[in-house]
Amino acid sequence: MSREAILILDFGGQYNQLIARRVRECSVYCEVKPYTMSLAEIRAFDPMGIIFTGGPNSVYDEKAPHVDPAVFDLGVPVLGICYGCQLMAQALGGSVTAAQDDSAREYGKTETFYNTACPLFQGLPEAGISWMSHGDYMEKVPAGFSLTAHSAACPNVAIADEKRGFYGVQFHPEVNHTDHGVDMIRNFLYKVCGAKGTWTMGDYKKTAIAQIREKVGDGKVLLALSGGVDSSVCAALLAEAVGEQLTCVFVDHGLMRKDEGDEVEAAFGKWAMHFVRVNAEDRFLIKLAGVTEPEHKRKIIGEEFIRVFEEEAKKIGAVDFLAQGTIYPDVIESGTGDAAVIKSHHNVGGLPDYVDFKEIIEPLRLLFKDEVRQLGRELGLPEYLVSRQPFPGPGLAIRIIGDITKEKADTLREADAIFRAEIASAGEDRNINQYFAVLTNTRSVGVMGDGRTYDYTLALRAVTTSDFMTADWARIPYDVLDRVSTRIVNEVQGINRIVYDITSKPPATVEWE
Repeated sequence: MSREAILILDFGGQYNQLIARRVRECSVYCEVKPYTMSLAEIRAFDPMGIIFTGGPNSVYDEKAPHVDPAVFDLGVPVLGICYGCQLMAQALGGSVTAAQDDSAREYGKTETFYNTACPLFQGLPEAGISWMSHGDYMEKVPAGFSLTAHSAACPNVAIADEKRGFYGVQFHPEVNHTDHGVDMIRNFLYKVCGAKGTWTMGDYKKTAIAQIREKVGDGKVLLALSGGVDSSVCAALLAEAVGEQLTCVFVDHGLMRKDEGDEVEAAFGKWAMHFVRVNAEDRFLIKLAGVTEPEHKRKIIGEEFIRVFEEEAKKIGAVDFLAQGTIYPDVIESGTGDAAVIKSHHNVGGLPDYVDFKEIIEPLRLLFKDEVRQLGRELGLPEYLVSRQPFPGPGLAIRIIGDITKEKADTLREADAIFRAEIASAGEDRNINQYFAVLTNTRSVGVMGDGRTYDYTLALRAVTTSDFMTADWARIPYDVLDRVSTRIVNEVQGINRIVYDITSKPPATVEWE
């Protein structure tokens, strides 16, 4: 085998890409593909192991997703997770049915007991917490399989056919809630599949550059450069791959953070690449006038971005490819396959039906945020760019609840700048992964001086996270929050009340819209 590669077949669970993240944390390359991947395509991929993900369906439903049963004859180890476990059990002669009573259904943190002689659990404690999320039950386990884990409610939490290298777990080892979950995945990779763990982000860089060169050929590429981490890394990767064939277009839609447009131009205007800044504040605000529904905002901004790029492309000459810094969380939240849509991203689900380019290139599409930062370092980007705060493509449009005006955008810019400055001054920026202000459409009574006010409520949002798939609200010290609140209500006109969002993801998202 010329490479170490794990194939992850996606059956539509919302957080399936976390499995890919865990595999890569173990220094093993992997790709997530739809469950509809043909047997010939699987053979061509040449995986050293296959992982079936979870999913929202029941395997016994007529329209439930399945794989070609011949996949089990390839001689390749398989790990089934949740739905993937039940799919494997049913395909190999077992039986899955709906749990007959509530005691057989398991959701959330569950005490689980493991047979540590099983390769999947070797070296781990005999008991621990696993994260369950299933209402179906493996009524009959296939021939050749043994039971390797159980809980109080379920005797077959995990199954194994060690001879064929088939393993199934009804819980989710990929989530942080499962004790030693990553160790279980590592055991599958190293003990079952025989991985050596030689893959690095440097390898990903080389592979991505080669793929970009092959796809682009002698064509021209137009990159939507926002100045954020994702598009900056994308720019550096494309520049190394195709050089002068790349033009980076920065669209200033008037919804950036304070002074950000000038900072982006200063940073990228000096690079050895074609850089174009388009000041398009007026046209975006006109398009967004009176729009309050968040998905409608995203669609409008997504289409207007494309139209600006098309116009710039015509000025440059024939441009074949549009490049974007789309990353895995963008794709997941916009819906993939059978997965539900949480929100569409302007550079994924927000694209218009017709785009005047030969093809869209998204070289970061398989990477999580921390992997993108790592790739940026591999490409030699300065740390201040690589570590920059995430900022959504629609910008302040989705941090202004309700209709958008220039006055509201200016108000939010000032308040957000104060919040970020005080967080940095207190040294809390090292502890928080994302923090920003949201201008709500709620107005309330206040008293300033001897007068009564009726102004907007500003919400502060700050989270800690490793992958942006899940996030916890940041415990900012009260004295820092006090300084932020005092400064904003005194220095920013139109705001008389500050609230702090203490909701984690899930159930909330990081952004408000």
